[in-house]
Amino acid sequence: MLSTLLKSALGRFRIIAFLEGVSYLVLLGIAMPLKYLAGIPQAVRVVGMAHGVLFVLFVLLLVQVATQYGWSFKKSFLSFFSSLIPFGTFYADAKWFRSQA
Repeated sequence: MLSTLLKSALGRFRIIAFLEGVSYLVLLGIAMPLKYLAGIPQAVRVVGMAHGVLFVLFVLLLVQVATQYGWSFKKSFLSFFSSLIPFGTFYADAKWFRSQA
């Protein structure tokens, strides 16, 4: 399944969207509590950096996929907005990304 996803731009986008969503949840649910409740700021540095890189990849691949598949501005904007909401990328994958594959 993974090799099939890697063959298309949409598949690569779906993988990055999943990883970006997981990194966001880890940042909000684990790293930030460690920083503010346990006084361990290193967790936010490490997870925050990984999340930042994945977010940039998400945006770049979103532009590629939206252009290649002819997505409307609304679908592209909602896809971007989904990355700002916890669990949003998982909803977007089930609702929009998977139906294109």
